[in-house]
Amino acid sequence: MARRSLPLLKQLLQSPRGCTSPFPGQGLGSSSRSVTYMPRPGDGAPRAVTLIPGDGVGPLVTGAVEQVMEAMHAPVYFERYEVHGDMTTVPPEVVASIRRNKVCLKGGLRTPVGGGVSSLNVQLRKELDLYASLVNCFNLPGLPTRHENVDIVVIRENTEGEYAGLEHEVVPGVVESLKVITKFCSERIAKYAFEYAYLNNRKVVTAVHKANIMKLADGLFLESCREVAKKYPGIKYNEIIVDNCCMQLVSKPEQFDVMVTPNLYGNLVANTAAGIAGGTGIMPGGNVGKDHAVFEQGASAGNVGTEKLVEVKKANPVALLLSSAMMLRHLQFPSFADRLETAVKRVIAEGKYRTEDLGGNSTTQEVVDAVISVLE
Repeated sequence: MARRSLPLLKQLLQSPRGCTSPFPGQGLGSSSRSVTYMPRPGDGAPRAVTLIPGDGVGPLVTGAVEQVMEAMHAPVYFERYEVHGDMTTVPPEVVASIRRNKVCLKGGLRTPVGGGVSSLNVQLRKELDLYASLVNCFNLPGLPTRHENVDIVVIRENTEGEYAGLEHEVVPGVVESLKVITKFCSERIAKYAFEYAYLNNRKVVTAVHKANIMKLADGLFLESCREVAKKYPGIKYNEIIVDNCCMQLVSKPEQFDVMVTPNLYGNLVANTAAGIAGGTGIMPGGNVGKDHAVFEQGASAGNVGTEKLVEVKKANPVALLLSSAMMLRHLQFPSFADRLETAVKRVIAEGKYRTEDLGGNSTTQEVVDAVISVLE
């Protein structure tokens, strides 16, 4: 028996990737799986998800997700709430819904520039303690970009730093804004970044800082990252000053793997990385805490869009579709997530249906219809 199986073993080992297996449906080169996710009893029960369409193009792209979820018969249903960026606070019933459902999908919320109205996005993160923001910036097959082999995950501390909102006018013409960094929050975001790298077979975690100037605040952040790094000897740990980081991103982005940052730097780095890898309209992301998760377009730039984009209905739904695939994995529906992600990538690769930001002229609905066609 062993002698007869030896030629077959050699054939399997020598076969290049993508070749046909001698066992149809079971081999290394087959697209079908021989071993797949084994759910626990009851895992297929439909899950409630809080839905916040938001402002601008938000209703367009969240509507796209609703259509695709219905077409693929995904085991989720949405509780819709109207929230807009000009509100003074997030309505209590919305927060209660997210606490109950544990998961939320949202479009962009417009944040007023200046004035006394605080960001509802920041309010949600603090209220639900969504301390980790994750944005995945990567090249999509078939979409030409200046740089290839980009696959960066930016993990950003989400609850303190410059976003603490501690500002006041000392005297007329003098405003003081406080940056708050704590060991507790720095350690837990570092732990999340290293745990993410470990669970996703990532090899390098890079901490982004400005400790050469903010020696105490960013120094504490670095100290926390170094302590956590010692517990993960299999993952390489690097540090980079934020200004050098931006220069390296635009010149050689493929050198980065997982990046962990304080709050403000993470916003800048994530949007820069998104622009390099193909644009903010295709980058998925989410915000997660111990008990709750909110999924949205990964990079914040352009997530509300313009009035013209809303009028012509040509908003790019790809980012939120890929974010909803992340959501499906979070809900432990991996096969639905794989189907959705594969369909979106196929539509982009074929190039027939793309919105203007990707060099095409398709409407949001045309992209959605193309994705649904692939799914069917």
